[in-house]
Amino acid sequence: MEESVLVINAEKYLKEIASDNIDVDNIEDFANFKNLYFKLDDRLNTLKKLRRDMEVQGYGTPFTSLNKYGNKSIGEVSLEEVSENSRHNQMFRNKANAKKNILDRVKSAIDSHQIAIGHLEQFGYLKCDSCYKKYSISQYKHLNGKCRCKSESFSFKISREKTFRIEIIPYLPLSGDYRVLMADLSKYGRNSFKKVINALKQERTGHVKTISPLFRYRDKNNRWLRKRVTFDSEFVENYEEELRKTYGKNVRIEKLEFHRTKPAIIDDKHGRTALALGYVRYAENIIKNIRDDIFKRELSDFKRINSYDELIHKYNNHTPNFIDSFDIAEIENWRENKIKEELKKLRYLNRHDELNRSLKRDLKTRETIERTIFENIAPSLISWDIFRYYLTTSVSNRKLTTGPFPYIRVELDRQQRKVFAQNFPKVIDILKQFSDIKIIDVEQKDLILYEKFKFEKLMKNSNIKVNHPALGAAQLHLNSGIDLEIISNAFNVNESKIKKEIKHIENIKNPKTDRSKKFLDLIKG
Repeated sequence: MEESVLVINAEKYLKEIASDNIDVDNIEDFANFKNLYFKLDDRLNTLKKLRRDMEVQGYGTPFTSLNKYGNKSIGEVSLEEVSENSRHNQMFRNKANAKKNILDRVKSAIDSHQIAIGHLEQFGYLKCDSCYKKYSISQYKHLNGKCRCKSESFSFKISREKTFRIEIIPYLPLSGDYRVLMADLSKYGRNSFKKVINALKQERTGHVKTISPLFRYRDKNNRWLRKRVTFDSEFVENYEEELRKTYGKNVRIEKLEFHRTKPAIIDDKHGRTALALGYVRYAENIIKNIRDDIFKRELSDFKRINSYDELIHKYNNHTPNFIDSFDIAEIENWRENKIKEELKKLRYLNRHDELNRSLKRDLKTRETIERTIFENIAPSLISWDIFRYYLTTSVSNRKLTTGPFPYIRVELDRQQRKVFAQNFPKVIDILKQFSDIKIIDVEQKDLILYEKFKFEKLMKNSNIKVNHPALGAAQLHLNSGIDLEIISNAFNVNESKIKKEIKHIENIKNPKTDRSKKFLDLIKG
């Protein structure tokens, strides 16, 4: 496919995606669930094909071809030639930018679709009405809706004990328009977005990727030469031996450079951005529905602050016809005077032309609510969801499936777990009061995750069959002291299942019989 045609087709396809409104209101109905999953999965396959075609044609490095253009002529060059060369150079730069931007959008759209599909995969599954075998929605699609026992009759079940937040799907940059969506965020939305991104970018302690020794050695003519070579991480322990094998026994190492990788919690730029936008825009929708109720409760005069906002907005977005539109200073002066004049009429200013004390206090209170509550709704939700995801899944599940958080680390180290040390009690209290979101205020989530990862290593080689959502709930109960009923409700797991996993944990950690002790020793060994 020609380059220009590929760009046009990609833009057209992304525009079609942008114009399609995603509705998850009736997602518990299987027909709606199936249609949405099939649509997103088909789109993902098309987007991946577009990405492959673009990468084959060099869209990943579009500026490399520009190196052969420029003023490289020897001798005198006419002004017309310079102008023509510059014009061609600019034309090629514009094309290169178009390639880079469209590939960037396609990658963002791919990650957004993977996130949406991951949440849907967690949300529900199919159960054959004949043989009772369970299928994920992806398996159901792959088998064309037919069980291996030849039955085509299925029951749709919702996996309420799994981690998902279907509500964020309509707010993901599914058409790759993440820059546009970021620009449309409110002031507290932008601050919230930064907080989520910074949390997801939390890097792991570096692991050596390559090692580069600078050394001297004798050549065949007995001359001392200086050289630098690079070894992969597998040679970290024996790089000296490798150097002497190749350059002789007289190698003198002068300097060592270790190049380390520092993977983040979500180790992909587009994945982080898509997740952050999904959660922040969803949080903004929650805020839109509850903000008036919160302000009415916390502010002394809710109607007055609305009148104040309307007045400020009216004049800050108006330019009088009698002032030159290029005279910015004059326009700002006019706006300032009109606002002051109107505030006086409403008696919002005192005799010193300062805002009334009570109005000033309400404005300060609103700013505090926006900073401490509204900005932290998205961070609190994604922190809880990732925390719960780690608690309720196994190592193999996180390795083998994409899940609701593509590119997430299988396990977090101490540095990455610091993100979960922060808790949001005020936000969680507000969400409990004004929404039906199930979330618990858990202190020291980082230490609870540490205990979970440590326990996973302990039971690594055992064949004990566990219920992982119930096991995660049990870990939370044992390490936090939170009431079992509260955890059971938040995790959608029956208390009896949690109690069963508590016994498993206790038996593995503290074996009572000699046989159990020997078994545990074998596992540790």
